[in-house]
Amino acid sequence: MSTTATPTTPKVGFVSLGCPKALVDSERILTQLRMEGYEVVPTYEDADVVVVNTCGFIDSAKAESLEVIGEAIKENGKVIVTGCMGVDANNIRDVHPSVLSVSGPQQYEQVVNAVHEVVPPRQDHNPLIDLVPPQGVKLTPRHYAYLKISEGCNHTCSFCIIPSMRGKLVSRPVGEVLSEAERLVKAGVKELLVISQDTSAYGVDVKYKTDFWNGRPVKTRMLELCEALGSLGVWVRLHYVYPYPNVDDVIPLMAAGKLLPYLDIPFQHASPKVLKSMKRPAFEDKTLARIKKWREQCPELIIRSTFIVGFPGETEEDFQYLLDWLTEAQLDRVGCFQYSPVEGAPANDLDLPVVPDDVKQDRWDRFMAHQQAISSARLQLRIGKRIEVLIDEVEEQGSVGRSFFDAPEIDGNVFIDGDHGFKPGDKVWCVVTDADEYDLWAEPV
Repeated sequence: MSTTATPTTPKVGFVSLGCPKALVDSERILTQLRMEGYEVVPTYEDADVVVVNTCGFIDSAKAESLEVIGEAIKENGKVIVTGCMGVDANNIRDVHPSVLSVSGPQQYEQVVNAVHEVVPPRQDHNPLIDLVPPQGVKLTPRHYAYLKISEGCNHTCSFCIIPSMRGKLVSRPVGEVLSEAERLVKAGVKELLVISQDTSAYGVDVKYKTDFWNGRPVKTRMLELCEALGSLGVWVRLHYVYPYPNVDDVIPLMAAGKLLPYLDIPFQHASPKVLKSMKRPAFEDKTLARIKKWREQCPELIIRSTFIVGFPGETEEDFQYLLDWLTEAQLDRVGCFQYSPVEGAPANDLDLPVVPDDVKQDRWDRFMAHQQAISSARLQLRIGKRIEVLIDEVEEQGSVGRSFFDAPEIDGNVFIDGDHGFKPGDKVWCVVTDADEYDLWAEPV
């Protein structure tokens, strides 16, 4: 009696580094591999091959990517590299010559083909039986998801190399984006986080052409996209919004409860001289007036941003200008980076005085202390107020969630003590009982 060996299921390990946009790239690759019958495993030793999606934005991110690649090679031996750092394969092969394949961001087909070469898919795989969920494979908790609306960027900021890695702006068809959003909501997603390199510029490259969603015409433009997303009945949060005049159009949607009253705007600095050196778009001295106008229309509006201190040529006067601007702007959520030169960035050729590391550190410390006081005071105003909380985790001592003013992983949390029978993905109304610089404590009502 002869026996036929059952073909083993090919297994892929996957490490995704970097920003939410890279995470979406990872989700697309994994969805394709799952459709082809591959199993995604959580450990190096169980994998037939390991894919590392790298980040190449700043030196520390590159160092982390190289470290992870080295770890994967040591633990597994068969490693495929993709992502932003893969734009220049030599940077990776010089350190890790044994990697099997290197590709850049969005090169999904190359990654999948590289996997095929190392471990071919099973010939007897039936995609109709081994079903992949309609929303695809997601790397986020099932109650929230990133919705990438475009790729690339048309800006030429002097500190940034993203356009050279990800290319010029390419907007996804609005019908495709909305259909994806609809599938996610049907799968149980309670919060959609809209991401891109420049959300405000959505549709510029296709001249805002009309597409179709569920048989009705929709323009490929931020306002129409937001109106349609606002009809799905879930939280919609906008990230990477540049303060162009068209942002004014979406504020009424926030005031009406169609979108979360939350804007993630990468201001980067406030000094006109530094902004000019950075070649930042759309940032004039009218920004404060626009923020004031937005808040008049939507008093609940939360603004988060990131800044860079220690940019070449930044003087103490420039830095003080930034602190004064923060006092006036009263931003709610703020992050800060010390400038570090990125290989290939135009800022390296500006011939401006380099800010010493100790001065950078001092300014960063002062910036954080200054902004913490602002954030803390603004959160104190929430005590005694009702807020809706989306539960992310449930632990023995209580639940951890977020309010509308907290994006996952980058902002604060809302802590609810005690066992209330909550599950991740539940939305509950609470009263705020306490606050610090970043987080809130609340009780269900």
